[in-house]
Amino acid sequence: MGKSIKIFAFCAFALVLSLSNFCCSLDTEVFGATSPASKARILMEYGTGEVLEEYNSTEHLPIASVTKLTTLLLAFEAIEAGKLELEQSLVASENAAGMGGSQVFIDAGADYTVKNLLHAVIISSANDASVVLAEAIAGSEEAFVDMMNKKVASLGGKDTNYTNCTGLPSAMAFSCANDVALVMREVISHPLYFEISGIWMEDFVHPSGRITQMANTNKLLRSYQGCDAGKTGSTAEAGYCMSATAKRSDMRLIAVVLGAENSKDRFKECATLLDYGFANYSSECILDCQQAVDIPLNINKAKNGSAIKPKESYYVLNKKGEDKNIEVNYVLDTLSAPLSKGTVVGRAIVTQGNVVIAEIDLVLEEDVAEKSFWDEVQSITSEW
Repeated sequence: MGKSIKIFAFCAFALVLSLSNFCCSLDTEVFGATSPASKARILMEYGTGEVLEEYNSTEHLPIASVTKLTTLLLAFEAIEAGKLELEQSLVASENAAGMGGSQVFIDAGADYTVKNLLHAVIISSANDASVVLAEAIAGSEEAFVDMMNKKVASLGGKDTNYTNCTGLPSAMAFSCANDVALVMREVISHPLYFEISGIWMEDFVHPSGRITQMANTNKLLRSYQGCDAGKTGSTAEAGYCMSATAKRSDMRLIAVVLGAENSKDRFKECATLLDYGFANYSSECILDCQQAVDIPLNINKAKNGSAIKPKESYYVLNKKGEDKNIEVNYVLDTLSAPLSKGTVVGRAIVTQGNVVIAEIDLVLEEDVAEKSFWDEVQSITSEW
């Protein structure tokens, strides 16, 4: 009996040691001889959402101003839904003007455009501008925070609880590297973000003519090839945090670092994660929702034709040197006019070997009208 226990203990020890060596080898592969200085991190590929590297990625941690990524996401969605317009003026409340921390020193009672407020949040991480947007969208910051928490949950986040829209210190507020990456992935799907995120310095002009100078806190914009957006944050409780994205060739990566010891470490660790991803992986867009599919479409009684395109894009992530043997085949439905733009007309079937890994709907790019009796007569006459 004693011998069996010893053998079991030895096997358990060997398993733990092998797992430990695996984790150490992964860290060594990514970070070389230098250990990461953060409390949590994650590297995600944008197109597929696949996690390429992570450490403590679901640990509950304060994330400081990285919180504002969710604030921005809800603002972008409100604009796209027609609830806000870029040139619309919003009145700054006393509550918003009284925010501490990073700010652009807005004047209570003054009118600021949505566009200018977005610039203040993205470039300068302005708490006061964030609250003006939150109150305009939801009526109060408290109601907006409820929207924020529901939004993260809808994206698959399970480890986030916001208590404000700014990231100012709060004992009950937390998130995690994984949830931040999920939010960042959604934020960068909005083109408006990139129109602003690359601005390095800009003047924030108040209605009174007073000017507040804004400087971007994302130093990777100038030091890392392909980096075009990111959000930093720091408090005594959270340490130094960052979510950054970079694109090279057809691949976009998202790196998140939480709880670094200083600003230099967070930038260095984000860059190291991105380097690892670009060095070891490549991404291929198999189906592009912005590009028409070059296959013939026959619609009975159609007066006009229409291009068709995938309803959504589909990416394949490859470890460099590997061939996943991906093929795409198209299946079209039997259709008759009239049909409206966006109607599903078939499917793109993506296979790996003989296994179907995805089916993407194909949709019409424009309306297809039905031929009238006189259209038929004219067609026969022209052919005759």
